[in-house]
Amino acid sequence: MRWLCFLLLASPLPALAPAATAQTSGPPPSPQSLRFDIAQVPATRDSFVFRLRGQERGWAVWQYEIRPLEMTQELVYTATSEFRPVEEERLRVVVNRLTGEPISTFHHIDLYSPRSDTAMVEHDLEVKRGEISGRRRIGTKSGGVKIVPVNRPFAPGTVLSDYVFLAGAVSNAGPGDSLAVPAYKEFDDSLVTLSFIAEVPVTIEVPAGRFDVLPVRSGGFRIYATRTGPRRVVKGETLDGTFAFELVRSGPVVPTPE
Repeated sequence: MRWLCFLLLASPLPALAPAATAQTSGPPPSPQSLRFDIAQVPATRDSFVFRLRGQERGWAVWQYEIRPLEMTQELVYTATSEFRPVEEERLRVVVNRLTGEPISTFHHIDLYSPRSDTAMVEHDLEVKRGEISGRRRIGTKSGGVKIVPVNRPFAPGTVLSDYVFLAGAVSNAGPGDSLAVPAYKEFDDSLVTLSFIAEVPVTIEVPAGRFDVLPVRSGGFRIYATRTGPRRVVKGETLDGTFAFELVRSGPVVPTPE
């Protein structure tokens, strides 16, 4: 969902700058530090439906797999999706379940747009010893592939832009909060600020049922995160309501290859 990440970070603030998206009558409040409690993410396999202007246009499966290791635990977040007729994707993000620190991210997207020569984008990156490194690949319709090496400092406390979906439900956001954290934009190889504005809690209904949720706004997108366990994102939508995804069902984890 490269285009979703674009919506989320379409108007990024300079790193560590005050979030300026809150609508208030006075000066915008200084944002608190946005944190994610990854240990609260449940092991689950969630299926979603994509809707464009109310019409079904695709699907997504998000899986959260917990892997115990000798001295720690990892959370492996995988996602596959199809948004007809323009995009198919595969995503795999590994984070430290106890600290929330990113370990690696792989994202491959096949694109089907007659208006663009780009047919594929991909990144394969790992975070180690204060750096994020790896490569990005860009494929064209003619069959050519451009490989771009990535190597830049990655400061402690920085998250990946995919944390909105991976861990948006377990942030420290509460109604009325303005929160921000430094974030790395994987496809652009840039550092930005990921900001959350928490709205008034509501109850919504999606194909999977009724949920008490906290709406959280980030960039041009809003997600709806459950307020009690199991904590998960059950809906997302553009602010104008043109696009939305909704939870259809949840099931047991299907182990992925290590």
